[in-house]
Amino acid sequence: MNRIPSVSLRGGADADAAIDPAALARWARAFCVIRFDLERGQLVEACYPPDALSSAAGLDRLVAFSSFPDSMSHHLPRHRSSVHDSLFSFRVPDTTSSSPRRTFLYGFVFNRQRQDERLPRGGEQKSVVILSHAPYSSLFRLLLQILGPLCFDVGPSALAMVASHVAAWPPPAPGRPMELPIGSAALRVHLPPAPDDPGPPPALLPANPSVPYGLFHDADLFAAFRGLLLHLWTLWELMVVGEPVLVVAPSPSQCSEAVTALVSLVAPLLYSVDFRPYFTIHDPDFARLNALAEGEVFPPMVLGVTNLFFLKSLKSIANVVSVGSPNPNSTRVLPVGGQSPGNGTNGTPGKLKLDKLAINKFSPTSLLNSIKLRREGPLSLMTEHKEALWSTYAPTTKPDTSVLNRLIDAGVSPRIEESMSVVNNEILRRHFLELTTNFLAPFGPYLRTTTPSEGSSPFVDPPLLPPFHADEFVNGLSARGPGKFLSKRMRSNWLDLYRRFLEGPNFMPWFRQRRAAAEQEQQRLWRHARMNVQIEKLMAKMSELERIDSFNAIERYLLREMEVSGTGSADSIAASQKLKRDLQTAFGVLPKDMQQLLLSNPKRAVLLQGGEEKVLELNGIVTGTAL
Repeated sequence: MNRIPSVSLRGGADADAAIDPAALARWARAFCVIRFDLERGQLVEACYPPDALSSAAGLDRLVAFSSFPDSMSHHLPRHRSSVHDSLFSFRVPDTTSSSPRRTFLYGFVFNRQRQDERLPRGGEQKSVVILSHAPYSSLFRLLLQILGPLCFDVGPSALAMVASHVAAWPPPAPGRPMELPIGSAALRVHLPPAPDDPGPPPALLPANPSVPYGLFHDADLFAAFRGLLLHLWTLWELMVVGEPVLVVAPSPSQCSEAVTALVSLVAPLLYSVDFRPYFTIHDPDFARLNALAEGEVFPPMVLGVTNLFFLKSLKSIANVVSVGSPNPNSTRVLPVGGQSPGNGTNGTPGKLKLDKLAINKFSPTSLLNSIKLRREGPLSLMTEHKEALWSTYAPTTKPDTSVLNRLIDAGVSPRIEESMSVVNNEILRRHFLELTTNFLAPFGPYLRTTTPSEGSSPFVDPPLLPPFHADEFVNGLSARGPGKFLSKRMRSNWLDLYRRFLEGPNFMPWFRQRRAAAEQEQQRLWRHARMNVQIEKLMAKMSELERIDSFNAIERYLLREMEVSGTGSADSIAASQKLKRDLQTAFGVLPKDMQQLLLSNPKRAVLLQGGEEKVLELNGIVTGTAL
């Protein structure tokens, strides 16, 4: 935002005490101002709510150390006074959580570095941080562009001002667009789906790629990997199979952007590997990772770092990618000679040329540089930063030149750089969304739901989903082939990618989630069929034994719906009324002696006469005497 909207405390000066903590917690854990003190280091200067960060659990220090670059930027303009603002994010363990399952907090940072020769050590820096359990990067980036400058203009009181507006927002609606008021402005965002939302079926390509089908859809994929576009397909595979990756960049902004872009690359696949957009030596996991013995397998993690010390301490990571430019004002990669890679001569946009990306192009110089880069390894970054990928992984997927040919270069004009990134990100996201969807499509038969066939009874138990066995799946896939889309883009060893995926950390969480969603959807479809069946026609086709079985089944489903309808759900109340009518109809077509036997159970008699409340009081007796 170019203009900061007018923001004031909702409800007047005393509204601070009226802010509902539960309503605020739906969106954010805390709003903080972190100051770098020359004597004491990083300190929490202000926090709202005041008790949100626990010093006993060390969360305050962890957040403080994660909210600053490793050092003052050496690339600020060498003026007497200058200001450099940057946005980045981090993810740290929630040390205050009592959950048996490890939980994380997301930090979104507005960092200001001010260089002034009159200040001690020539400068100062502060960070404004939004801490949340939710990875709503598209929202919190916008909010930081309001809260950050506001804190520097009016002081820490801005934290309570913004918190009062956030607490007034409606509950988050994951997977849906929302318009959230903040002062005189409104933040229009499309939240990512919830972690337990399975997303679209694996055989169905989403129609609108601009809608987020995973986390960090707003990450600038093109800008983060502009110098490594040919390696995106290898990086996609590394993320799919859950390989550990170390991302090295000159600044927290660049490394956090790259890590979140990598996570977004595999949507709609649920990414279950631990990732840290900005990782520091103060993270509680650093000691454990640093203590790994030589030859010990590094756990599946994606770490974004700026401290080159990690190149030595975490040298067991087999995949290292360096991104970004030491110049924070430019992440664009120009070819040798300083010419613009665009087709235009006056900063006009043009297509990215594949020869500039060194694809299908051989020269003795490029070969020597490649050999030298591989021989020196990631430690070469200690002397000079360069964009490169070091990995022993043998990729299956080939770079898609048709996608690269569609990318647009902004030339030398910074004015249109952002708009060109939007176009290029759309192209890249569409392709990798399609690639991931086609890769997951072979699992579709194991997640396919069924509905009652026409004329059959919806009151029988739905069939179970097909059982999954990895060996049978691989053998069947080997016989069928990968499909037209993947066969054009993968090498002959494509089956190895599926084997790695099945053995990796991402498959089972994703498959279980999809399986549970398919079972829930099947239950919904069969319930819908029960609500629309014409019971008279159904009963007319049945034998006496089938009618008795149907009566017992209807009774069982009715009791289940009555339990739910007790919560006041209009849908369940309507379903209970429909099933009650069906039960009475099924009872009416039974033989008289059978009716008398059924009515001998007083609870069932009450149920047939309409006393739902009395039946619920002793629920279980009816079903215990079902015929």
